[in-house]
Amino acid sequence: MKKLSVFALYLSLVGPGCVPEGGAQVSSAEAHQLVRQGATLVDVRTPEEFAGGHLDGARNVPLDALTARVTELPRDRAVVVYCRSGARSARAAAVLRGAGHDVRDLGPMSAW
Repeated sequence: MKKLSVFALYLSLVGPGCVPEGGAQVSSAEAHQLVRQGATLVDVRTPEEFAGGHLDGARNVPLDALTARVTELPRDRAVVVYCRSGARSARAAAVLRGAGHDVRDLGPMSAW
C-alpha cells in the first residue's frame, strides 16, 4: 500500500504521461559521457535557481518556458536534462521526447 501511495504522489508531481521510459534515465557516468560527446546539458530549473549554481556548461531553459523555447535546442545531438529533485526533468524529458528530441533525464543535479 505504501508503494502505491508514493507512486501516486510521484504522478501528481510529474503527471501521468511523464513516467520515465526505458533508457530515458541516465546515470552520472552516462550523462558525463554524453556531454563529452557533444550532448547539450539543460537545466530546467528557474532562472533564480540557475543563478544560485548550476552544472558547468549547462544552459538554462526553465520547464515553464520549455515548450515555447524547444526550437532553441539542437535536434542533431542528444539533450541531457536535470533539475533539483528529478520531477521537472522528467516532465521536460517527456516534452522534448514528444517534440522528437533524443533526450536523456539525469534527474536531480546532485546525480551529476
